[in-house]
Order: sequence, then C-alpha cells, then structure tokens
Amino acid sequence: MLTRRSLIAASSAATLAGTTPFAHGQARSKTAVVIGIALEPPGLDPTVAAASSIAEVTLYNVYETLTRVNSDGSVSPLLAEGWELSPDLKTLTFRLKRGVRFHNGQPFNAQSVKYSFERAAAEKSVNKDKRTFQNLSVQVVDEFTVVLLNREIDPDLPFLLGQATAIIVEPTSADTNAAQPVGTGPYRLERFNRGASLILAAWDGYRSPAAARIRRATFRFIPDASAQTAALQAGDIDMFPRLSPRSAASFQGETRFQVLVGGSRAKTIVAINHRRKPLDDVRVRRALYAAIDRKELIAGAADGYGIAIGSYYVPGAPGYIDTTGINPNAPAKARQLLAEAGVKTPLELTVTLPPTPYARQGGEVLAAQLAKVGIVCKLQNVEWAQWLANTYGGAHNYDLSIISHVEPFDLGNAAKPDYYWGYQSAEFGKLYDRIKTSPTTAERNTLLGDAQKLLARDVASLYLYQPQWVTVARSGLTGVWKDLPIFVNHLSALAWT
Repeated sequence: MLTRRSLIAASSAATLAGTTPFAHGQARSKTAVVIGIALEPPGLDPTVAAASSIAEVTLYNVYETLTRVNSDGSVSPLLAEGWELSPDLKTLTFRLKRGVRFHNGQPFNAQSVKYSFERAAAEKSVNKDKRTFQNLSVQVVDEFTVVLLNREIDPDLPFLLGQATAIIVEPTSADTNAAQPVGTGPYRLERFNRGASLILAAWDGYRSPAAARIRRATFRFIPDASAQTAALQAGDIDMFPRLSPRSAASFQGETRFQVLVGGSRAKTIVAINHRRKPLDDVRVRRALYAAIDRKELIAGAADGYGIAIGSYYVPGAPGYIDTTGINPNAPAKARQLLAEAGVKTPLELTVTLPPTPYARQGGEVLAAQLAKVGIVCKLQNVEWAQWLANTYGGAHNYDLSIISHVEPFDLGNAAKPDYYWGYQSAEFGKLYDRIKTSPTTAERNTLLGDAQKLLARDVASLYLYQPQWVTVARSGLTGVWKDLPIFVNHLSALAWT
C-alpha cells in the first residue's frame, strides 16, 4: 500500500527533479515530462548489461544507432542516410549522416561505427548480441561510408542494428558510458538519483535543435503497482509505459488520461535452471508444464492481457506456429511423469521473482498450481539488481524464475550453452545455424517452425504468454507509442498539445 509518507516523499522527489506535481487537470510545463518506469537501470551502457530498463532511458535519447525501429516495427535511417543490400543478401553498405557530433565534441564517422561494432564483437565483450557482431566484418570505405559483410544471411539485421546493443559509441568515452554516457542523441544525462529517478536534459549541440520539444525528461522508478497508479492519479508522473494491467481499469473512461493497449514481441516464461537436478530431466520439466494452466496464469499475472504461447516465439512473428498443444494442462500426467522420473513428492523448488507485478502476481498462481501435483514452491522476492547478478548472471542461483524476455529476435538464446537457463541441445544449435543461413523466407519459416516444436518438446522453459502492454498517459501528451516492438521511450516524438 502507498502510505501518506510515501506520497509525500514521491511529491518531494518530483519537486526536487524540477517538476511540479499536479492534479485534476492542472497543467505542467509544456517543455517537461515525467515518465514512470518499473525498474531502475543498473547502469547506462546497454552494451554491457542486458537489462531492458537501460534502453528505456537511453536509446534514441542519449545514444543513437545506424537505424531506428519505429513503433509499427518498421525500420528507418537514423545515423545512416540510407543503405543498400547486395544481391547475395550478405553485404550492407551504409551511407552515414554528415555533421554529427558526440556530446564530447568528437565527430561521428565510419571509424566510430567500426570501433563500436568491433568492440561489441571482441573476445571480452559482454554485449548480449555479441554473436551478431562476431558475424560481421566492418570495412571503412571513406569517412561516411561503411560496409558490413555478414557471414550469414540475416534479413533482420537492419532491425537488430536499431536496438540498444548496436549503439554507436565514442572511443575515448566508451569505457565510462555506464556512469557518464556519451552519445550523439538529442539528450544528455543531467542527474541520476540512485533509487529514485534519472533526469535527461536536451542537448543544445544536437544537429536538429528543434527535435527536442521536450527539454527535460525525468524518469521515476516505481516497481510497486499500487504506487504506479497513485503517482499517475496524483499527477506526479505524466506517463507510465507497461503499467501493471491490474491498474488499467482505474483509468478507463477518465478524460484526464489516455489508455493504450498494444502488442509486443515479448515472451513471459518460467525460466528453468537446467543445471540443477531434477530439472535436468525432461520428464520433470514436462511434469511442470503439465501442472500449469496458462489461462489461469494469464488471468492472475497479466489480468487477462496476454496470449498463450507454447514455445519461445509469439503470434505475429514471421514463421510462428501454434505449439500450445504440445504441453497441455494435465495434472494427472504431471504426477505420472514425476513418478517415472523417480521424483518423490513433495518436491521443493525455489521460484525467484523480480519486482515486476506480473512476476510477483504470477508467482502466487504458479505456486498454487504446482502444489496440486506435489511440488512445493518457495517464493523468493528479489530486487532487479539481485536478479541480474544472481539469476541471470554468473551465479545462476535459482530453480525457477518468472520473467519477460522482450527482445524481438532472441530465439538464438536457446543456442547459447552458457545462457542462464543452462539448456544445451546440439540439435537446436544446428537447427538455429540453418535458420540463420537459410536463403529464402519460405525455408526460414519452415525451420523456425521446427525450432519452436523442438523447444516445446524439450521444455527449455515453461512458455506462458505473449504480453499485451498497457500504457497510460495524460491527455494532451502526443507521440506516445501504443505498440512496443522494442522497449524505448522516444522523447523526441513526445509533445504537449
């Protein structure tokens, strides 16, 4: 519950950030916006940490990429003027914009691109999309022309180059970007109040000064669902992308707010740690799947804002097939599979839950469902930084964890033997290599279907649902994305009417 003390603290934090709380339609400055987000970014360099919250703050605002992903999923030039694709579909030639500078005054050019992509591909790189960059050979033709030679055919490459892992960084500042980000974007970091908020201010040196109609943007970190609602209702924030669906009903029909329900390429899953017994036994993983009811989980975790999935792929994605029937809800079958695997019940498992409402709410439903087949769940609530370090990070200290994977084209995570799931399949690895090198869309889609069926049969994870995101914003704020093909708050698109 949000107490009087926390409401006062929230109001004070907003005032300190240079914004004025308002209520009942009172206007805020038309050059400022306050955005609520659930998770605090662990740092400000998206090339060294996988947290999507980094991109929510920095992508297209502080940092820029060669291409830009638009709200409808299309791709357009950003730091590039345009590009050409070779007949063999493996070579992309980018013509770069001239007159672009980084925040520290250094020029952007083809050498910047070469440095950024080779840094992402380096042996010590921890870039989440390292494999993509290792497949690229970067050739500088002249100061404003760069050629990317891809070892594989990858029709998604222009889209991937618009994501946060593909930001163009300035070589002398790259190592300190996590704390002092330097990019070519229209905003610079003004202040990072750890545990509370982050402020971006318009950069007067941007190549298109009129691009930033919003001159000051404050991001407030509010993980608690009731606090998110209270902050919007009180006027402490103007917008909350991916608001807890449970809170959406309180804004429907309110003239002060616009409620946008959009699609996504995200996958909400129960991650399974294959490194731990008895979870390394496919019969046990299938038993877990047979014990769960996706419809109940969608209702409990997402308040109905979700579409059931059966593998690590979602409706609307090229090559999608429905695999939900491979692992249906069948509690009797779950008990049988556990017995076949020699598992004595009660089987005790820990479910690690990050602070997002869908995880905390979903954990309760999951535990109740698994209890019916003799699996006792200990729900372990952790903060986001703990989840990144101990679950996703090197420790892999978990049994199960509810999490949404938000990257549109991250099917290849299942081909990484050192990924946090610990799923290892030589068959999947070979299949994914064929997907990446398939010469035609038809062949690629067929192979994608095979990959989805294999992941479902192996139960690499418990695949639950494709989230539908709810964004609530104050009426009068334009340029708010409804659909979120990637997680980004594109400040240059925003304006007050």
